[in-house]
Amino acid sequence: MKVIRYSEELQDNWNSFLEKSKNSTFLFHRNFMDYHKDRFSDYSLMIYDDKNDLVACFPAMQSSATVITSHAGLTYGGLVLKREEKLNNTIEVFKAILKFLYDNGFEKIILKDFPKFYNNSPSEEIEYALFLSNAKIIRRDTAIVIDNLKPIKYQSRRERSVKKGIKIGVTIDELEDFTTFWNSILTPNLNERFGVNPVHSLEEILLLKNFFPEEIKLYTSFINGKMMAGTVLFITPDVVHAQYISGIEEGRNNGALDFLFDFVIKKYATVKYFDFGICNENAGRDLNFGLLDWKEGFGGRTFCHNFYEIETVNH
Repeated sequence: MKVIRYSEELQDNWNSFLEKSKNSTFLFHRNFMDYHKDRFSDYSLMIYDDKNDLVACFPAMQSSATVITSHAGLTYGGLVLKREEKLNNTIEVFKAILKFLYDNGFEKIILKDFPKFYNNSPSEEIEYALFLSNAKIIRRDTAIVIDNLKPIKYQSRRERSVKKGIKIGVTIDELEDFTTFWNSILTPNLNERFGVNPVHSLEEILLLKNFFPEEIKLYTSFINGKMMAGTVLFITPDVVHAQYISGIEEGRNNGALDFLFDFVIKKYATVKYFDFGICNENAGRDLNFGLLDWKEGFGGRTFCHNFYEIETVNH
């Protein structure tokens, strides 16, 4: 195995490999990874076999002098494998990554695993490689996901809220301009309720929307022309993920938010999973029970999203 660091001249090779992989999304495309490259020191790796064929990519960044993280700028990381990759070879790939990082003075990898429900074919080889390298779980988030092949009936409160939205005449629009939602609903809501800003600035999300027009969508609900709520969806072949969910208090109380989610859930019912995202705080240790109840009310159930620490000496 040969391991090399990613560089810009390898961008086309990296991106074309993603199309042949069994466990990647557009978040690993270099147009997505590099939009915030000024904030993260990229240390992504590309792994080649003895025939000089690219067999794996490792999206990663350097988070300190001795630690590599996969990937602090993304929702998830992990090891991207070609569709035909098998277990034995994956073990060798991961061993080569650990050895390469060890030889370059790095002591640890913090790995945000790729959520299993995103895989387009069986792909838990990395789980076994992590076990062999004595990786330890340092965090576990809970993603609340609807299985559209086996949907669960809405709870009665969600059904009543959706009907309330119908009764008062909520309308739904898909918007290309994110400005009103970002500046008037999402950012003030996050500031007031959690003391944070959106992960993406308005300028960043518009840039990403320009790069990925079919993968990033904004749906909003209105009453008499007034925006009540919105959600930004990240759309992949097997999963629709609600990256941002926000509504004004009026919209949360009058059914406009629930009506919106009933709409997008049904619109994407042919996609295998609808992912509401996590309900965790305090690095996974605490649950936001109100948020959990709301997401489970639409029939969402739990997948775990694991974070690992691996010592490179265990190569």
